[in-house]
This record gives sequence, structure tokens and C-alpha cells, in this order.
Amino acid sequence: MCLIAMIAMTAVSFANFWGFSIAGISIIIGIVFFFINGNLEKNVAADTGLNAKAIGTSLKNKTIYFWVFLPLILNVVCIVLAKLVLPEYIEHLYGRTEFVVSLDKIMFLVLQLAILALGEEIAWRAFFQKQLSKALPVIPTLIVTSIIFAFGHIVDGNLIVVAYDIFFIIINSVLYGVIFYKTNNAWISAISHFIANLFSIILISFLLG
Repeated sequence: MCLIAMIAMTAVSFANFWGFSIAGISIIIGIVFFFINGNLEKNVAADTGLNAKAIGTSLKNKTIYFWVFLPLILNVVCIVLAKLVLPEYIEHLYGRTEFVVSLDKIMFLVLQLAILALGEEIAWRAFFQKQLSKALPVIPTLIVTSIIFAFGHIVDGNLIVVAYDIFFIIINSVLYGVIFYKTNNAWISAISHFIANLFSIILISFLLG
């Protein structure tokens, strides 16, 4: 059952190549099967990878802060570098995100980004990555998960700009995967994901403003 769900998530993510913008469905599939699988296996919260009570325990480990904030730093490098050598990327990123989030209402934007980050982390880390890790070592698991996750973000555009975008999405996804691997907690990887996305949108809005 989990294998079928993972194949479906992969197929939906790659549907962009055939002109079908339905990659968001992969998140729904992942979340649904995360809870179905958890119920069937009777996993306790600590085992599923979504234990809210363990957030404090995870954050007591000071080294995890490096990993949590590393995607934010990487996003700053990505945007600043693009501003200098590939300015078309800023418009590309803005165009890709404005279809997902509301940029004109700050509180609604924060809520949208928080829900989206948690949803993606449940689907791609707590479900897909965790299931894939049962068959593959950690490094291949992180790479395969991140490539499939990143391809779901592909939109039409200049090939170089799109490749630049996907490259950084893959790297960030690997970092979120490392966070989940170290904590077994999608809440922590979601916090990192949310912070990085929020700061990036604020930064590109400032640059375009």
C-alpha cells in the first residue's frame, strides 16, 4: 500500500513534464497515507515522525539549530547570487510562489506558508522518506526523495533559470531530510522549511518592490 502511494506521489510530481500542474496532489497523497499507515501499524506519535511533544526535546540539542537555519542561509545565498548573475530568477521565483500563497496579506501569508511547510514535511519526510529508508541507506534515500520533491516544483521558464531553481530546491530538500533523519520529527523540519520560505518571500518582495 505504501509503495503504491509512493509511486503515485512520484508520478504526480513528474506530471509537470507532460504539462499537468498537479504536483500539489502528491502532498495530499502523502499526508493521507501517512495517517492510514500510522493507523494500520498502530504507531505511537514518537514513532510516526510527527510527535509535537518531542519538539522541545529535539530543540535542546544545540547542534540541530545549525541544520534548522542552514536552509535559510542557503536561500539568501541563492537569491543574492541570482540578483547578481541571474536576475531573471527573482521574477521566476516570485511567479512560482504567487500561485501558492497570498502575498498581499501578511498574516494569511504566514498561515499559508506554515500549513504548506508542515504538509510537505509530513508527506515527503515523515511518509515518503521514512518509507524509502526501509529499502535504501540514508544518503540515497535523501537524494531520491529530494529529486522527486524538487521536480514537483518545476514550472515553465528559461531552462537555465529553472535548473538553477531546481538545484537549490534539491539541496534544501536534502537539508530538511537531514533534519528529519536526525530528529525523526516532521515538526522540526517543518519549522526550518517555514522559516526559509517566509524569509525568501519577504526578501524577493523587497527586491522587486
